[in-house]
Amino acid sequence: MLERIHLAVLQEVEKQGSLTAAADKLCVTQSALSHSMKKLEQQLGTAIWLREGRSLRLTQAGQYLLAVAGRVLPQLDLAEERLRQFAQGERGSLRIGMECHPCYRWLLKVVSPYLAAWPDVDVDVKQKFQFGGMGALYGYEIDLLVTPDPVFKPGLHFEPVFDYEQVLVVARGHALAGAPCVHPRQLAQEVLITYPVATDRLDIYTQFLLPAGVLPKRHKTIETTDIMVQMVASGRGVAALPRWLVQEYTSKMDVVPVRLGPRGIAKHIYLGVREADRATDYLQAFIAQARQPLPA
Repeated sequence: MLERIHLAVLQEVEKQGSLTAAADKLCVTQSALSHSMKKLEQQLGTAIWLREGRSLRLTQAGQYLLAVAGRVLPQLDLAEERLRQFAQGERGSLRIGMECHPCYRWLLKVVSPYLAAWPDVDVDVKQKFQFGGMGALYGYEIDLLVTPDPVFKPGLHFEPVFDYEQVLVVARGHALAGAPCVHPRQLAQEVLITYPVATDRLDIYTQFLLPAGVLPKRHKTIETTDIMVQMVASGRGVAALPRWLVQEYTSKMDVVPVRLGPRGIAKHIYLGVREADRATDYLQAFIAQARQPLPA
């Protein structure tokens, strides 16, 4: 009764805005498309659309089927792609989503030896899923999610693969440069530079400043790590980054790391996968590679 074409039609009508545009996109005639959907409505015993002038409005049943299409069609597309790869002698593909700006540099160190060990696996890194990767993993748009802040939900599995410390980055000549640690109140007169992320996703706020009731003098956002560190080195502000990343810059820029609080802020990079895919050999091999010490 319910076929893939029906779900595809629902998606395209929603995207294109009309049956005519959807028919063109799907390379079928409008009459054939209308007939197919009308027959489905008769078989289901309920309407999928209601006509309002020249436009269509989804019924409750239609909204439900549209949600089903959003979950099922990506899985079918992935299955077809994997089967095509198997038929052509390829191993498969590993689509990685990023939910962490500085994790990209860490990922590069993992991908290089992995590609050498698994030459028949195609790796694709999708940075557009920064800070929205959970939906992409659930929706089969990616196969693996790199995140420091996992959300444990049914159907997903997260494994910690790399431990690091979040530290404050200051210019070498800054008053805090030689301090054993920094306290929240000491940042009240500082310009804090961060990635363009909501403050509730920034450890410097959630685990350091806000619990102490402190805010920086000004909050400035910069997208790229290189520019951020250059701004810090020139005395334009301070930033919070992983210690391992800061250490890569200390030899070429005048910056130093300072511990955030007496105990510091311990963090982990997690790799998230769908439970159904956990046994995939090349995916497990990537997780194993990610646990290895970073090359110099």
